[in-house]
Amino acid sequence: MALITLWRNLCHLSDLRIPGALAALKNQPASHVHRVVREHLCPWFRSLQPEPFKVRFRHACCNEFHSENGNDFHRSGEPVFPQVCDWERLEQNLEDDQVIYRRLNDFSSSEEVLHFISTLGTLSDTMAVGALQRICEVEKKSDYQRLPQEMLDNRIFQALCLRFEQGPSCLSNSTLVTALQALVLLRVDPQSTLIKNLVTEGLNRFKRGDLEVRSLCILGENLIKLQGPDCATVELIIYHLQGEELETFSPEDIVALYRILQACAEKVDQYQMFLNKMNNFSLSIISSLSPTLLSQMLTALVILDQTQAFPLIIKLGKYVVRHIPHFTNEELGQVLEAFVYFGHSDRFFTKALEQHVAKLCLTLDPEVVSKVTEYCSRKLILSKPILNAVAETFVCQSEKFSPQQISELIEPFGKLNYLPPNASAVFKKLEDILFTHFNCFPPKTLLKLLHSCSLVGCHPVNFMAKIFSPFFLQKLQGEELYLDRLSLAQLTQLFLTSVLECPFYKGPRLLSKYQVKSFFTPCGSLETPVDFQLYKSVMFGLIDLLGERSYFASKVLTPYCYTIDVEIKLDEEGFVVPCTVHEDVHKRIALCIDGPKRFCLNSEHLLGKEAIKQRHLQLLGYQVVQIPYHELEMLKSRLELVEYLQRKLFSQNTGVRW
Repeated sequence: MALITLWRNLCHLSDLRIPGALAALKNQPASHVHRVVREHLCPWFRSLQPEPFKVRFRHACCNEFHSENGNDFHRSGEPVFPQVCDWERLEQNLEDDQVIYRRLNDFSSSEEVLHFISTLGTLSDTMAVGALQRICEVEKKSDYQRLPQEMLDNRIFQALCLRFEQGPSCLSNSTLVTALQALVLLRVDPQSTLIKNLVTEGLNRFKRGDLEVRSLCILGENLIKLQGPDCATVELIIYHLQGEELETFSPEDIVALYRILQACAEKVDQYQMFLNKMNNFSLSIISSLSPTLLSQMLTALVILDQTQAFPLIIKLGKYVVRHIPHFTNEELGQVLEAFVYFGHSDRFFTKALEQHVAKLCLTLDPEVVSKVTEYCSRKLILSKPILNAVAETFVCQSEKFSPQQISELIEPFGKLNYLPPNASAVFKKLEDILFTHFNCFPPKTLLKLLHSCSLVGCHPVNFMAKIFSPFFLQKLQGEELYLDRLSLAQLTQLFLTSVLECPFYKGPRLLSKYQVKSFFTPCGSLETPVDFQLYKSVMFGLIDLLGERSYFASKVLTPYCYTIDVEIKLDEEGFVVPCTVHEDVHKRIALCIDGPKRFCLNSEHLLGKEAIKQRHLQLLGYQVVQIPYHELEMLKSRLELVEYLQRKLFSQNTGVRW
């Protein structure tokens, strides 16, 4: 796919992208053909034909090579073009180049690429660039830091490099900048004569105004990689591109421009007006973007913090759905990261993601799997197909995941209050990993992981003694003067869990100085604030039902750190007593007024933090009455609300009076 894209990049004129176009030109008068060639085809044709710098490989040993000057073009004056009778030969050359591109795309190692080109009689500039790009692709898959020495010593590779080093002025614009791009990606020494010659030639053409938009974008990207975003030439390139009409840019050019600005993210304020213009224009080209370009645009929008470009994000999300099966692991990870960053969710995207993950879960990269679960966790999406697939992947391939990724995999199960069908195998595998690699987990990552287990009722009893120990707490605090409030709240809830749900635990307790008084934190991570509109509605209904406001209390902080939305007290005979009474209280009713934020997205499934709260309140002796928003929305009048509250509160106490 990348090599086919390169073919499009190097052949700008649509008339020459397919051999059939040449046949069409042959039907034109000779004078017309010569005029078209003179006006449009000279730079392109010069780069495709066996140029004045042509490399020929000897088939016998594939190591010896020499360059020879061709005579296809005159060095001075007007270039001489082939006659009309030579169109068949040019058409055949184009077909041969396309065949070579397809062959290159089949190779999976650099050695195969180099061996293949060594068997060719001649190699055009475009084919040489194609070989370099294919080497880039296969080396990138092996996660190389730099090219192996045996590759640098390979005589065929040296021949390719020498070709571009000695004759950059003979290359077409596309070949020049694409060769530079490939060599930069291959991390060839920036101080080498090869890179310097290509950069110098590119800068000279830029100063002369010879580079078209696409070549200019590629040159700008590579100058940033070589010299950094503060390069003065890059600013000139951006300034020049700002003066161009965006309508003349291809989709590839627009995304390349995003990538250039992405590399200069610290100067985003300086280019924001231009970015706004680009964001608006990009709405019209999204349908033309490939999966790779879609992921690159989303990544750039994240780095450039374009949160105001929400129409563009929504439309990108719409088209991303169509390409999910075609993204690479890395590209899918970038898409998910962007959606998490912008807070975007879409049921069609989730459905497509479910099908993709369920089908390929065992072959997905661990980083992608963790991104998928992070997406579900951050957006509160209870996707059972995804979570089941992730659970199966973890059981079968747990050794592939880092401690951080394991935490990211397990956290959604607790947060979304969901146990997969193979839950016993999942938590048994997790327990084995923790026994073996306990010290490999960063303290805060470990605390978050164990807390997530407790939310879903899988209590980490075998590790409570370790996390309550002074040694672990000291590691958790690190060099800070105090532990952060969230960590203290998680520790306190784990301790409360050990007391209420694990009475058989006899290990050390959490010291009081590490316990919080309330689970209500500013980020709402352990308790979700009550929905104000729902609370007002219920409050008016309770006043009508009980007769006075004094018969119930609001937002009551219990001695056990939880905050109750509404508390009602009953005496031994079942009478409702004023909330100010503290003696002779026989029963306490805790009303949980659960708004949409206490449930998984678009569902009636409670989040883990709300489920553990209601579970603990019941164990502490409260009669927990849940008032979910979806039941309140069904009521059409205040009278129906009062009758609803009557049924909820006193269905088992028909003799209650107040």
